Amino acid sequence: MAKSDAAVKDPATKGKLKLIILIVVALLLAIGLSVGATWFFMHSAQSKPVEAAEVAPTGKQPAIFESMAPAFVANYNQNGRQRYMQVSITMLGRNQADLEALKVHMPVIRNNLVMLFSGQDFATLASPVGQEMLRQKATASVQEVAQKELGKVVVEQLLFTNFVLQ
Repeated sequence: MAKSDAAVKDPATKGKLKLIILIVVALLLAIGLSVGATWFFMHSAQSKPVEAAEVAPTGKQPAIFESMAPAFVANYNQNGRQRYMQVSITMLGRNQADLEALKVHMPVIRNNLVMLFSGQDFATLASPVGQEMLRQKATASVQEVAQKELGKVVVEQLLFTNFVLQ
């Protein structure tokens, strides 16, 4: 009878032992896969952003400032009195090659800006709003020449670095 009791307990313990071994092996395999996947992703995440930054820059290009020298001087009559305006302008662009290509057309740009400045009213230019409106008109004038001659807008905006009214 002792053998029959031991025989009855053996198959049940063998089944439970196999189940425990299978669970432990599965847990070890899952832990190993987890560690391996974490190492792989951490290793590839460290190298990929550096490669991506070298291949394709993201966002806007850095600003490039090109001064338009000499300063513009315009004169106009205001109620029989001679008035003068001096404006120093700097162009803001994003591509040096495009700004260099625009320099070929600088005589046309300067002519358009002098004509624009000469047609202004002294009372309007004396206010900050009038100066900002003139800056926007000047920017539009330069962008128009760039679009016509180069086929693209090269200058983002014009900046008045010196503005004198007399």
